Amino acid sequence: MHDYDLVIIGGGLVGASLAVALAETGLRIAVVEATAANAPAHPSYDERVIALSLGSARIFQGMGLWPEIEPDAAPIQHVHVSDRGHFGFAHLDAEDEGVPALGYVASARAMGAALNARLEASPRISLLRPARLQGLQISKARVSLEVAVAGQSQLLTAALLVAADGGESSVRKRLKLQVRDRAYGYDAIIATVTPERIPVITRPGTAFERFTDTGPLALLPMTEGRYGVVWTAQQAETAGILGLSDEAFIEALQARFGARLGELTRPSRRIAYPLRLMLANQLTRERVLLIGNAAHTLHPVAGQGFNLGLRDVAELADLLVDAQRTAKDVGGPAVLGPYCRRRAPEHALIAGLTDGLARLFVNPFGPVRAARNLGLLGLDLLPPARHHLARRFMGAMGRQPRLARGLPAESALPPVSSE
Repeated sequence: MHDYDLVIIGGGLVGASLAVALAETGLRIAVVEATAANAPAHPSYDERVIALSLGSARIFQGMGLWPEIEPDAAPIQHVHVSDRGHFGFAHLDAEDEGVPALGYVASARAMGAALNARLEASPRISLLRPARLQGLQISKARVSLEVAVAGQSQLLTAALLVAADGGESSVRKRLKLQVRDRAYGYDAIIATVTPERIPVITRPGTAFERFTDTGPLALLPMTEGRYGVVWTAQQAETAGILGLSDEAFIEALQARFGARLGELTRPSRRIAYPLRLMLANQLTRERVLLIGNAAHTLHPVAGQGFNLGLRDVAELADLLVDAQRTAKDVGGPAVLGPYCRRRAPEHALIAGLTDGLARLFVNPFGPVRAARNLGLLGLDLLPPARHHLARRFMGAMGRQPRLARGLPAESALPPVSSE
């Protein structure tokens, strides 16, 4: 039997981030990951590009991973938001916020490679792969797990079990933790394109969020002059879009987005993901807690999902290090209670915000359409409102854990607030 302080089920981007963040703290950690080390690609380390908030970049800095990720990360210095076919628009600017970038765009594959290399190199992390959870028992003192590792059964015990195993979390389902779950009936179609020649009116480092009658269409700046496409389409239209030739896809995308980036070329392979809202009603039970997509799966509008998961990591790392430093039980109330109090309100806030935006901007009702366009113009004309929104999306609101300030998890400095 192998004994740990914490076992993390799921070695994707969020689960791996938690393990790497805690690697130098002295905690005994095991990561149970279903994908084999020699698999062509981890399911979450795919062609998707992810808009990292400035706060998320600082979390990776605190983990010591930003130097590996930064070469593949394109800065977002401007954000342009518009409503297709209507007068409303707004913009956010890094210079107005006094920061070098509002955030960055990096591929899930690049982040996954950096995390995986650190996991495999750390002598303090037991990486069990390919492995699947087979059994789970919880007592007042420990969690006992049966895990099949490369087909061989192993017994593990831990003070804390962390479920980071995605939206279909097996841990959450085994424990019958209830969720609020709703399918949107839309897919996100992911691709990469390259503008042939960007017009001079478009500033470098601009991310575009354009609301259309089927949902938001985002074009995100990448390295090497590329742009990541996140096209929200009704599920009835998805197969037709995926089946388009490269030329027809570019033509359809150009018609929907417009000419702000000039002529678009060189489309990549297209992939579609179903969109849903899932919010766990309960983040913890005795000696177990949920992080990342196991706790919340959001609409991609405003790009908050992965950033919210990284903030889960930063808060949990603070709590675990503080519990260890004060000789408290890392799987007990000193960790579970504060984690719920700190994370549940933000989960609900960001889920409500993204859900509201997704619904508002596909509503065809004339007065609603006029009101949202006036709202965009008002946002653009009111610096305090723009500043508040930018700070929220940069992850710079409220309590800032050590990692969110670019400090390693074992730092002894106290947390601060940033409003």
